[in-house]
Amino acid sequence: MTQLTLADMRAYLGRSIASLNENKLRGVLAEIAFRDYLRTLGYADRVSAGGWIARSTGAGQFGRRAVVIFPETLQPGQKYAASGVHRPAPNGLHTVCAVFQQIGIAGYYCQPVVAAMGVAESVAWHAVRLGVPGNPTHEPLAVALRTLTPRTRQHNFLRYHTNTAQLPDLAVADEFSKEHLRVSLQTPFLVECSDVDGVLWGQQYTYPVEIKEKTEAADNRVGKYFGIDTGPFVKLAFYAAKRGNLRSLFVVREIDDPATRNLVAWWYITFDRLAEFASWVPQAGGTNMGGGRSTVVKIPKDQFSLLDTGALAQL
Repeated sequence: MTQLTLADMRAYLGRSIASLNENKLRGVLAEIAFRDYLRTLGYADRVSAGGWIARSTGAGQFGRRAVVIFPETLQPGQKYAASGVHRPAPNGLHTVCAVFQQIGIAGYYCQPVVAAMGVAESVAWHAVRLGVPGNPTHEPLAVALRTLTPRTRQHNFLRYHTNTAQLPDLAVADEFSKEHLRVSLQTPFLVECSDVDGVLWGQQYTYPVEIKEKTEAADNRVGKYFGIDTGPFVKLAFYAAKRGNLRSLFVVREIDDPATRNLVAWWYITFDRLAEFASWVPQAGGTNMGGGRSTVVKIPKDQFSLLDTGALAQL
């Protein structure tokens, strides 16, 4: 049996994350706060862990096959087998993946094995498909997803030297598990990935959730607004194009200012309403989560609704 420490995980994240800027950090903290908030409202069991949605790239292959993958969070100090020991997937993930399956997106639950003590690179992932009849078997990740476009050239995904000291301890295990799974996916396959902050299953529909921490902004044309980067906007549009029982939500943790991060309120908007009221003229934003420059779409704040128990009961 082998294990990793928080320090092992931080060291890996420092090599895999290009930039831990304020935007990235606030996004991570917002995801943690969102789950804590749902817990206080009695909805902790209605939201999945985070993961990735990925699709093939390459001429003639782009976007032709999409998958969604969710990692089991690898806990620091916990002992793991060096070969596959398969634990049951969370019950909610079966529901989530069944909805994705209905719109042609295969869903997988991925579990870690750790081959060497304290060596993050020795972690391997075994995947099992969920949301389909029968009893699918666990397979190594690269075998389970073998229909994706294979990578023909090696790429070094662990080339950065990012300081992860600002990342709080309680966020490290989740971020490590997601990042390691992403690298494990993109190493053998040519895919574009976008993170899934979580999936909420409501009374009628299942909602992939985009979670951001924002301060209120304003201009003369839109009035008070919240912005969303074009990347997340396009991802939510992709879900809308697939439709079925899949809807999506943009959730905002409004804060008073970035320094204190005091909560003002939790807001949400469905993608249908977001698309209807989003400004047709984007504007340049600040640094995005990947360290590059962002382009922001504005959505009037008065089109958002408070996210409370009443709202959750109606979704």
